[in-house]
Order: sequence, then structure tokens, then C-alpha cells
Amino acid sequence: MKIAIGCDHGGKNLKDTIITHLTTNGYEIIDVGCYSHESVDFPIYAKNVAELVVSKKAELGILCCGTGIGMSIAANKIKGIRAAVVADCFSAKATREHNDSNVLCLGERVLGIGLALNIVDIWVTSEFAKGRHKRRVDMVTELENK
Repeated sequence: MKIAIGCDHGGKNLKDTIITHLTTNGYEIIDVGCYSHESVDFPIYAKNVAELVVSKKAELGILCCGTGIGMSIAANKIKGIRAAVVADCFSAKATREHNDSNVLCLGERVLGIGLALNIVDIWVTSEFAKGRHKRRVDMVTELENK
């Protein structure tokens, strides 16, 4: 599986840790940056990851910033993206199974590394349950077209 990942300066350490973890576990990573702790504008990285997911150059995306919130707001502006801020394992599974989320947003300043990696593992291995959930996701997609 190919996963696009990006961050701003507030999420760089978490992004680097996730990349090492996912690479070790056999995932192919597209790292769109940022590559230092110098202040950057998070919407640039959210857009870059989102466009890779929408274009199918990556199957999923992960974005890291201080809280995950800014990244999710920016990524969700891209048609076809369903980005979710996740801070617990139950939500990681539910957002893939029920919402077919395709971008995971995490906050380096609010999550410990162990929990963050557990969330990543659960999220990347969970699948969309379809059924009644597909109808609801389709309804969300219709909202994008209005």
C-alpha cells in the first residue's frame, strides 16, 4: 500500500516517526514534507497529500500538525477527501469502517508516540464496511457537488 504523508513544523517529529514505522512494516511512503522545524504554512502540505490521494497516486494520506485540526480543515476542502482528526483507537477504526476516511490527521502536541502509532496501525488496516455506511458517505459526496 502506498501512503502519502505530510506535516507542518508542529508535526515533523511525529511524521518522521510514522514514516519509519510504516516503512519498517512494508508500506510505501510518499513524503511531501515539511523537512525542518522552520515555520511553514500547513495548507500547502494538506493540499499536496490530498491531491495524491484523489489522483490515486496514494491509496491513503496522513497529515501531522500540532493538533491535526488545521490539516483536517484544509484537506477537507479538496473534493474527494474525507479527512478525520483522530485521537483514540476506536475512532481510528470507526472512521475507516463507517466514514471511509482517506486522510488521517494527527496532532503531535496532543498524542503520545505509542498511541499515535497504534492509531496509524488500526487506521491503515481497517476497511470501509460499505452497506448502510456507503449510502451515508454517498450523501456526503453529494454535498461536495452543491
